[in-house]
Amino acid sequence: MQVDWDVAVPMDDGIVLRADVFRPAGGGRYPVILSYGPYAKGLAFQDGYPSAWNRMAEQHPDVTAGSTNRYQNWEVVDPEKWVPDGYVCVRVDSRGAGRSPGFLEPWSPRETQDLAQCIEWAGTQSWSNGNVGLNGISYYAMNQWSVASLQPSHLAAICAWEGAADFYRDLTHHGGVLCTFAQNWYDMQVKSVQHGLGERGPRSGVTGELACGPETLSEEELARNRTDFGADILAHPLDDEYHRSRSPVWGRVVVPLLSAANWGGQGLHPRGNFEAFVRAASPEKWLEVHGIEHWTEFYTDYGVRLQKQFFAHYLKGEDTLRDWPRVRLQVRHVDRFEERHEDAWPIARTQWTKLYLDVDAGALCAEPPAAEMRAEYDPSGDGLTFTSPPLERETEITGPLAARLFVASSTSDADIFVVLRAFGADGAEIVFQGAIDPRTPLAQGWLRASHRALDPDLTTDYRPYHPHTAIALLVPGDVVQLEVELWPTSIVLPAGSRLGLSVRGNDYRYPGPSGGRLSNFKNEMTGCGPFLHDDPRDRPPALYSVTNTLHAGPARQAYVLLPIVPPAD
Repeated sequence: MQVDWDVAVPMDDGIVLRADVFRPAGGGRYPVILSYGPYAKGLAFQDGYPSAWNRMAEQHPDVTAGSTNRYQNWEVVDPEKWVPDGYVCVRVDSRGAGRSPGFLEPWSPRETQDLAQCIEWAGTQSWSNGNVGLNGISYYAMNQWSVASLQPSHLAAICAWEGAADFYRDLTHHGGVLCTFAQNWYDMQVKSVQHGLGERGPRSGVTGELACGPETLSEEELARNRTDFGADILAHPLDDEYHRSRSPVWGRVVVPLLSAANWGGQGLHPRGNFEAFVRAASPEKWLEVHGIEHWTEFYTDYGVRLQKQFFAHYLKGEDTLRDWPRVRLQVRHVDRFEERHEDAWPIARTQWTKLYLDVDAGALCAEPPAAEMRAEYDPSGDGLTFTSPPLERETEITGPLAARLFVASSTSDADIFVVLRAFGADGAEIVFQGAIDPRTPLAQGWLRASHRALDPDLTTDYRPYHPHTAIALLVPGDVVQLEVELWPTSIVLPAGSRLGLSVRGNDYRYPGPSGGRLSNFKNEMTGCGPFLHDDPRDRPPALYSVTNTLHAGPARQAYVLLPIVPPAD
């Protein structure tokens, strides 16, 4: 393998980005796997994210097998596993990060332009066959959707592995409620490798060079060279041009795509992958869904095999997708995953099933209650939980979900948090290793009552779609109907289990012990990972922590809509 360090990639405004290029020795032209992102190409995975790396390496030895792992980098491919198969791997430090100078502004339109220009640059180099594929996790997946909307000529295929898509709905605001993740992520993972940290930043363990550039700037200079990301997001509480300019235009995403989601990614990643598969205009698109930690399956033999088959077809012209299913699901059981193939998403044979809320009994029922009823709850507490009778048989729930609720508030607004949960025959809650948090519930949904308006063109029974472009405050005490989107999930529950639906005014908290901490997040893992909604500037207690009242009955049929999947014929 030949490695070219810090190759210059000029942008149209005069900024020169820096890329590392890993390619087969001895010349020739090859397809390109490219990534562009803010995590510093000179910072090793092992050094920057030790808790994630150590867990993955210990539990999944296939990840480290067959490689020296010297060139491992957070959430992008290991070139030692790709270059021998005839690929060039290009890693670009995004503008203002790592060894690339410029103004740091994650996911900005300028970044999208940069990525498009990097693609065109890579497609015209002497070592390139002209076909460029994008591959990577999270950030390196999210910017794929946006650049695909620009349709750069050398972009041949994209593999978006656990990547949010809609900047507003998937990342910054859940149902209109501000999520604090983006600000904390920026502080912990991006500002820590900003270009200009120089001697205060890390060094590459391979080259010995400063991973954040040769200059060491003052804190004041660094601050002038970056956006105040959290303040930007807080200043845009509605889905306006700020958010839309950072989100894909699905009608313009026509490149072949593999969209890989994680059932446990509640709070960031699964929704965008499903939306992309359903809404992108690409005539050739594939969906894969898996479980366990956010980063792991991308690096396992399972994940690498799928990625290589996908790119061999579209970048090399090989016939590697002949037997590929359109939808590949790792269906989640309580103790394992089982692969199953489908032709569509949502699954065509889904039996859409309503379970109605009986407020008086705290139950989920097959029929709506016969009398009108109501129950108050404190939005700062645990809310109300409704449970089903024990399941008579093994039951699969796989797909998107929705809840219809009737709510009144003692103030002019209310934040509604809806959590689908599972309980064993012994009454103990069943939780799962999520993408981040080790104790993740089945599914979650959020909605700010003042954002309750629906987009009639994009709303379906199982996926309410809120435009989030205007605020309609409540009249205290008046009941409003709320349609809440819950992000897709998968679980096969054994007979005797119970389903639960919690309606709360704050984030879910697992009632058992802590899930610990990871080195790249600020908060303890308590059930929602780092995807919390506790910024008092967005949720002043005087408005959102007073009294909510949930109503149900024959005239107000409150329910959760479940995707029950019967066995295939």
